[in-house]
Amino acid sequence: MLVLLFSSILLGLSIALPIGTISIEMIKQGLKNGFMHGWSVGLGGMTIDVILIILLFVGLAPILTIPFIQVPLWIIGAIVLFHIGYDSIKNADHEITLVGEKSAKSLKSSYKNGLLVAISPGNLVFWVSIFGTILSNSFDSSNIFNFFIVSVGIIIGILIHDIGLMAVVTGARKFLKPTYIKRASIVAGLVLIGFGCYFLYKFIDSIPMIMQRS
Repeated sequence: MLVLLFSSILLGLSIALPIGTISIEMIKQGLKNGFMHGWSVGLGGMTIDVILIILLFVGLAPILTIPFIQVPLWIIGAIVLFHIGYDSIKNADHEITLVGEKSAKSLKSSYKNGLLVAISPGNLVFWVSIFGTILSNSFDSSNIFNFFIVSVGIIIGILIHDIGLMAVVTGARKFLKPTYIKRASIVAGLVLIGFGCYFLYKFIDSIPMIMQRS
């Protein structure tokens, strides 16, 4: 059991390590408003991860692989990332909290950003296609406990990554001037808009396939 849990934790770390939209938003919020705000973004993303695990458990996740479901998700994801990216650039010099000051931004707002960024086709398809297979293989109606161990291990791995990332970011934040934090926010916004452009491309590219099937 311990071996299964440990390997699942490593698996969770491997999920979270690649820099994606959630990590970018976490870093931005961590630099501007501190540890808890960055971590709140990560908790928002983890909420979607847990929901997807539950969907996998009850067998509903394959619905997300249906083209008629996926295509609208691409454009929704693009719109969300365009909005968050634009907001990041527009307000790059706003809501910067210096070390020792209390942030005016609410944790609920950071958590909501994490939810919105996580509800993207890239994240959903990644979970369903790759880790859906792993979790499905660990599912056995006669031994549901294995599925539970694997799921918990993956979430712990993601949690360890998020806490470690925020520890590094908030440590670096102590030595950064507001000007550099502003620039980092602009870069983060451009990266998110870049992801949004990719999602928009995937939406446009998927339309002919849907037209052929209809």
